[in-house]
Amino acid sequence: MYNAPANGPADAFNKTLCNLLKKVVSKSKRDWHEKLGEVLWVYRTSYRTLTQSTPYALVYGVEAVLFLEIQILSLCIAMQEGLSGDENDQLRLAEFEALDEKGLQAQQKLECYQAHLARAFNKKVQPR
Repeated sequence: MYNAPANGPADAFNKTLCNLLKKVVSKSKRDWHEKLGEVLWVYRTSYRTLTQSTPYALVYGVEAVLFLEIQILSLCIAMQEGLSGDENDQLRLAEFEALDEKGLQAQQKLECYQAHLARAFNKKVQPR
């Protein structure tokens, strides 16, 4: 069903997705479906200034760990490996509880940004 308030963010995402796909598909443009997973991963793990987080972190509560980071043992992985099973479980539970707070903060930042855009737009609108 058509939902006007939700249509704007969906259109913005589709535009971003199409732009990312244009950058990675070959000249024939027939392999876009093969690159879709990679493009979505890039989108989900890229930092958003508006929410000051990644979409992945907002959904799962932690930043994504790339396969390369596991191979070279990043500091984050090294720190987590030093924890015992119970300590790691408690850490995951605390991160899960903090997920709701992160989501609320992102929603507040989004609402402030939208209000700022509305004020800027309304300054330029001239009543008829």
